Amino acid sequence: MKRYHPLLVALHWLLALMIIVALVMGSNVLAALPNDHPDKMFSLRGHMSIGIIVGVLMIVRLVTRLRSTHPPKADTGNSLLNFAGGAAHWVLYILVFLMVASGIGISIGAGLPDIVFFGSGAPLPESFDHLIPRTAHGILSKLLMLTILAHLAGWAYHQFKLKNGLLSRMWFGSRS
Repeated sequence: MKRYHPLLVALHWLLALMIIVALVMGSNVLAALPNDHPDKMFSLRGHMSIGIIVGVLMIVRLVTRLRSTHPPKADTGNSLLNFAGGAAHWVLYILVFLMVASGIGISIGAGLPDIVFFGSGAPLPESFDHLIPRTAHGILSKLLMLTILAHLAGWAYHQFKLKNGLLSRMWFGSRS
């Protein structure tokens, strides 16, 4: 078998896009807008919606990964790099799930569902900084960004140094 299950491939690319959008929104858009800014509610609604969808799709992805057959682990010829590559994939899963969980924690702690989604009319809290999940969310976002960069570095190593066509495993086509 040369390729991952088509659902895993589709989820990989969809989730990659959604996670990057959520990270950019959180790091740039939401961080730059004070909570009383008129655009904050719209941006927060988008960020939270993406986070919820990412959480659901990550569960689908994990179940699919555990239940489907997949290609053998990529071999770099270096046991340490092989271990790091395998570990990095699981770290990505863990970090994304922790990001979703900490986002839910912020949301519940600040009463955001009623404010953002159900039109309670209440203003956003002046700040989220007092919430422990907010601190975790910020730290986890940086760790997730670094892990994504490591993932991309691993891809570049396989693609340009080893020239083993690793990317084709995570693309559409015949699985045999």
